[in-house]
Amino acid sequence: MTGPQRDEDIAEWVRSLGLDGLVDLHLHFLPERMLTKVWAYFDQVEERIGVSWPVWYRQQEDDRIALLESFGVQRYAPLAYPHKPGMAEWLNGWLGEFAQRVPAAVRTGTFYPEPSAASYVDDLLRADVRSFKSHVQVGAYDPRDELLDPVWGAIADAGVPVVVHAGHGPERGPFTGLDVFGEVLARHPRLVAVLAHAGMPDYEVALELVERYPRVHIDTTMVGVPFTEKLMALPANWTDRLAGIADRVALGTDFPNIPYSYATQLRAIAGWAADDRLGEDFLRAVLHDTPARLLRL
Repeated sequence: MTGPQRDEDIAEWVRSLGLDGLVDLHLHFLPERMLTKVWAYFDQVEERIGVSWPVWYRQQEDDRIALLESFGVQRYAPLAYPHKPGMAEWLNGWLGEFAQRVPAAVRTGTFYPEPSAASYVDDLLRADVRSFKSHVQVGAYDPRDELLDPVWGAIADAGVPVVVHAGHGPERGPFTGLDVFGEVLARHPRLVAVLAHAGMPDYEVALELVERYPRVHIDTTMVGVPFTEKLMALPANWTDRLAGIADRVALGTDFPNIPYSYATQLRAIAGWAADDRLGEDFLRAVLHDTPARLLRL
């Protein structure tokens, strides 16, 4: 099964699957000055990981919004993440304003281990936030921090998904590793956690967590594309494992910060669907149904 060869082919390919559009659970829109710093990080990351990372969609915000619309991305979760105390509430305010002015965007939120976290997360839940982002690597915080215990508990009780970057890729952090986040899940087994990048590079551990906890998912962000396969290749039995958790795989792309086209990610997912145990039903679930269910669309 082949996916779109170019970004210009995406919308027609999506329609050929019988879908009205895509739902992307993991992409990024950020305040301009923060996005500039993120892009600067990727410009310099070759020194640490050994490969260059040219940001593919380095356009103005309005142009990026228009691009997603042209791809047929019907709805999406714009994710942001803090790296110091006091930053999360500012980001949450910005994300709320973004969702108000961009119809395709759902309202998302984030948090940091600080005394006010439980309060502002409760406010977000009351405001019908649809998703959270926890970036353990960038935030350099321990997800087991006691200040986050009521946060994880409230999010679990609400059934709102939290996209968690807890794996070691592309760089290790002081508290990365799915063994660390696994302790959070052991304490909050009802948490609707989406393991960003399928836990890269610890794919096997991520799959084990999905199999162990019925509300844990993985997203496809940067998974299986040629860029990543050179650095952190998927296990040989990847589609074997997906066959058992086909309803807990959700589309994520990391747009706009990826070093290749949006279509490249879709081709990787279509390649998995070529396995007879998966097929177009799996493809439709990943690209639309599962992320739409998680975001309550």
